[in-house]
Order: sequence, then structure tokens, then C-alpha cells
Amino acid sequence: MNGLVVGRKNSYLESVEQESASLSLLAKGAGLEFMIHTINQNTAFYIYPGKNPDAYEFFYILKGQIKCEDQDLVLNEGDYFSVKAITELIFFEVIAEAHLLWIINEPTFRLISEDIIKLIQNVKSVGEKDKYTKEHSERVQSMSMKISKKMNLSPENVDNLIVASILHDVGKINVPEEILNKPGGLTDEEYDIIKKHPADGAEMIKDTYYADVSNIIHQHHERLNGSGYPDGLKDEEITIGAKIIGVSDSYDAMTDDRSYRKAYTPEYAMNELKRLSGVLYDAEVVDALEEVLIEDGILNKV
Repeated sequence: MNGLVVGRKNSYLESVEQESASLSLLAKGAGLEFMIHTINQNTAFYIYPGKNPDAYEFFYILKGQIKCEDQDLVLNEGDYFSVKAITELIFFEVIAEAHLLWIINEPTFRLISEDIIKLIQNVKSVGEKDKYTKEHSERVQSMSMKISKKMNLSPENVDNLIVASILHDVGKINVPEEILNKPGGLTDEEYDIIKKHPADGAEMIKDTYYADVSNIIHQHHERLNGSGYPDGLKDEEITIGAKIIGVSDSYDAMTDDRSYRKAYTPEYAMNELKRLSGVLYDAEVVDALEEVLIEDGILNKV
């Protein structure tokens, strides 16, 4: 029959696999896209203000359980919500693997899938090479987004940070596995290879739809006093996104096992960041992270 389109179970126009989620396009037309968004358990996701005030999004929970952190509200199978003209980030956490029917009235799937899929595959490849940091990028993204909410970043900065934080280490795809997993200290030559990954990552991004975040990726190892790399930038020369990722990255590195040492405690890592606050790390970012860790029950309130 003309005008009738039938789709079978588990058949999609297109699908894209991401680090902790998958997105499948069911149908599109009349300015609408209908998608199934599957998100792994214990994964954070965010809805953030867009540039189009007329954008409307509807989410129906087909399966699973999610928590809206801002409202302290748990949503279950059969529940639904919508967003339009929001002015601040809305933060969710997946309690049980979630399958969401996502309907939106502006082109979204293509922007997400075309450029990001190859980059996400590279991030996965880095995780496979470096067994100690397999979920590192996800944790850095989650912390970075929570920090950005505390700091009331602009929608544009939040938008860029979401992508930059998950891709910040994509340039490590060029680092040999034996260097990433070396149990002892690195030689000067090996460290020089490691220090190339921010610039390599930025180069991989700059000709994609996400070119705006290449500068953040390039700078995420820069430090306030100019001791960072690759360019030795100082203070306000470093973007706020890079400052946030720098703090999140350092905290996660300290509290995760490495080939050359066991993980430090959250208390030790936070004390180190505070000790170097204003020297290596932005003080406002460090304070925001401490607030986040206290609210999450990771640190005790002083």
C-alpha cells in the first residue's frame, strides 16, 4: 500500500555503536527522527540546551531504569519524558540497561554517526591496547560533565566538552602497546611519543563535524604554570574545556590501577589536586570536582 512502511523487529535504517551505548535509526520524515537509544548500566548521559529553541525531544523507556539526578527521580519501563527549550544541563544515570525510544524534530542521527563512529572505534582500540584505562574515557566524560554543571558553563561549552572528554585520548591510537603498558618508568624517547597524543588526537578531529573540539583535545595536558604539553601554554591561554578534562583526567589516573603502581585513594588524589591548585590546575575546577565527589559519596564533607 502506498505510504505504508513496515519495519521488522531488530531491523533499522542504520545503527551506530558507541563506547557505552548504541543508537539505531528506525524512521525519519516530516522533520522527525525516530531512534532506539540503548545505554549500558552505570553509564551517565546528558541532555543539554541546544541552539535551536524550537527543538523538541521525547523519550519513552521501553526497558530498563534511569535516574534523573537533578530531580532525584527514578524512571522505569513505561515511563516517559520530553524536553523543549531547556536552559541547563539535565543529568541522568542508567541504573539498569536502558532502551529508549527517542523522537526528535531536527536532524540528529547523521551528525552523531558519520564522524563519531570511526573516532569511537579508535577510542575502543586504545582501551584494548591499554588494559589499565579501558573505561577511562567514560569516567573522565562523566566527571567533566558534572564539573561543568557545577560551574554553569554555557551550552556551547557543554556541547563541546561532551565530545572532547570522551575523545581526549583518541590520539593514543598511535602509541605502541608496549609503551602504554610498560611496567616501569618511561625513557625520555618513550615519553616524547606519549606526549604526541594530544596533537595527534586534535589532528584526527579537525576535519570532522566536531572540529570545534580539536583545540580542547590538543590542550588537555597543558598546565597553568606552562609545564604541560605539547605547547607549554599558561593560564588563560588554555580553554576551560581543557582545564576541566585536565583535572578529571588527573584524578582518574591517580585513582585507577596502572602498570607501574596500584590506585591511590580518592582522598589522596583530591589532596594532590588541591595542593597543585592554582599551579597546575584551575582552582575553580578543582573545587567543583571536590563538590561533585562529596555529593556522590566518594569523599566525606570536610
